Amino acid sequence: MAERMKDQQPEQDLSQQTKVRREKLAELQAAGEDPFQRTRFDWDATSRQIKDDFDAMEGRPVKVAGRLMSKRGMGKVSFCDLQDRDGRIQLYARQDEMDEAVYKKFKKFDIGDIVGVDGEVFRTQRGEMSVRAKNITLLSKSLLPLPEKFHGLRDKELRYRQRYVDLMMDPDVKRNFQIRSRFIQSMRRYLDERGYIEVETPVLNTLAGGAAARPFVTHHNTLDIDMYMRIATELPLKRLIVGGMDRVYEIGRIFRNEGMDPKHNPEFTTVELYQAYTDFHGMMDVAEGILSGAAKEILGTYQVEWLGQQIDLSPGWRRLTMIDAVREYAGVDFGAVSDDAGAVAAAKAIGVELADTADKTWGNALYACFDQKVEGKLIQPTFITMYPVEVSPLTKRSPKDPRLTERFELFICCSELANAYSELNDPIDQRRRFEKQAELRDRGDDETEMLDEDFLTALEYGMPPTGGMGMGIDRCVMLLTGADSIRDVILFPTMKPLD
Repeated sequence: MAERMKDQQPEQDLSQQTKVRREKLAELQAAGEDPFQRTRFDWDATSRQIKDDFDAMEGRPVKVAGRLMSKRGMGKVSFCDLQDRDGRIQLYARQDEMDEAVYKKFKKFDIGDIVGVDGEVFRTQRGEMSVRAKNITLLSKSLLPLPEKFHGLRDKELRYRQRYVDLMMDPDVKRNFQIRSRFIQSMRRYLDERGYIEVETPVLNTLAGGAAARPFVTHHNTLDIDMYMRIATELPLKRLIVGGMDRVYEIGRIFRNEGMDPKHNPEFTTVELYQAYTDFHGMMDVAEGILSGAAKEILGTYQVEWLGQQIDLSPGWRRLTMIDAVREYAGVDFGAVSDDAGAVAAAKAIGVELADTADKTWGNALYACFDQKVEGKLIQPTFITMYPVEVSPLTKRSPKDPRLTERFELFICCSELANAYSELNDPIDQRRRFEKQAELRDRGDDETEMLDEDFLTALEYGMPPTGGMGMGIDRCVMLLTGADSIRDVILFPTMKPLD
């Protein structure tokens, strides 16, 4: 790890600084002043509170606590930047305004040390809002020096591995995760106000279902059975709809044994929600309401910049069938093609090839054209609707065209942010589709649905017409923060261990 830090400070210098800091700690402990023995400090103000309400607080005593991020000044006067949960505030320490012994101890404090300060709010001669220190208590000793020059750690991989340093040093990093927290709060409030109930379903399952994905496999020792980390929360939530809980949602971690890139992490967070007596059109309204409302509430605007594009999240997002999208963006009219061979030929004519494991059908040809020729052109918020049944094994067929399903995906800046359905509630049709998925699995496609007999039993009791949706929270936060990598919005992304 020290090798990776060389661009911040020479390794020899780091070792020397660490040695000096440990010696200071030993001196404190020998004097009976071990900072690690302190258990609390009752602060009563933060940097933001002081700055936001300075006129009322000027001249008042305050207690603040945080990390020393800089020290400057000579002799009997010192200036420091104290960083707390809200930001930074300047400390002004003067020997003749403090106990002399306390001041001398303070002079030995290091950048990175955590302190508690008793002082008074005032403004310096240069006009900077500050705290005039009367007493400074060392609460925790930093034994490693912080990086010297910082606009975020320059080694991106090191940033993700040492997120604690990243958060200390770069305010924009903390802002990303504050926005993440506020987005989840906003989404919960939106759903709660509409009568949804938040629930929790198992993370460990005996079957991997609810999505086409490769699961992580683990083993339960007592039962002596293999189990799967969940790849979706769909099937348990739909069981609850059967049971009469008409509006449910779950915010939870999902685990998929897949590759890592700027938009994917093996564990990620979604919200899945289901509402009885509505369809995928109702889910479009919910998706738009969650995201546009959060942008206005958190950012104060519907206009955001993401991946180099200016995005308008104002309500009234475009809704486009997949057939219309392929006609508009790829120039092929699948509405005029009725047979499988003609559809495959039409796809091939524009340079689209179907996957080897895919049946050469009209639906697979339509989806391949969309996937390869259209998705990369969808910049502004667009709901793509009416997906082929071949790629939607859990979705209700369209009454108007049984080759299609009542499904949508929400695309913004060529990225999928939400996926929703008019849920399939016909247990006989569902069994056929599970069996079709099993055939694909036998042919080598391990990212297929497993047959779930208990779920079929639940459907046989009767599930009302239902709209369901899954939304990727990480990608929504990427949009709201302007992040170009999912790792920038996950506190501890999956990383390959260092040798």
